[in-house]
Amino acid sequence: MNAISNRPEGATEEIRFAFGTFSLDTVLVAASGKGIAAILMGDDRDALRRELAGAFPQARLTFDEAGLEGMMTRVVAFLEAPQQGLDLPLDIRGSTLEQAVWQALRDVPAGETITYGRIAKALPLPATAQEVGAACAANVLAVAIPCHRVVKADGSIAGYRWGVRRKRKLINREGVA
Repeated sequence: MNAISNRPEGATEEIRFAFGTFSLDTVLVAASGKGIAAILMGDDRDALRRELAGAFPQARLTFDEAGLEGMMTRVVAFLEAPQQGLDLPLDIRGSTLEQAVWQALRDVPAGETITYGRIAKALPLPATAQEVGAACAANVLAVAIPCHRVVKADGSIAGYRWGVRRKRKLINREGVA
């Protein structure tokens, strides 16, 4: 394992990460001692590494391709066929509202979409459609927390942390028109 350069003073947690490829580009998978802490998609490894550092500013980030090989294989298979599910523990971190939004999204089956407003109304705490959108934007577990399944009130596709092009492809892959 080789630690990368961004190693904050007093880092109390190690996050291991590795890169893989899948049909929609590059994926960075990161794991804590509790499970998968991040699944990030993009086309630039350095940008993905910076995104990971921004998401976990107090962690020591360690590149561990060999140690995460099995996990990476399973995540890539999941990204290619989300309807199969991901049977790995997730380390989901966020505010109370984010956690509620993300749980609601995990209940939306592959092949279906839901509006930001409908998620907001179904939550056990008050939230607006905009706050649901902000929670989606804060999600670092691509596809495992399926923010790509959220659409605007008119059913159109808009906004996605990893790009509208990827969102459309993920929705189409799951069989949604």
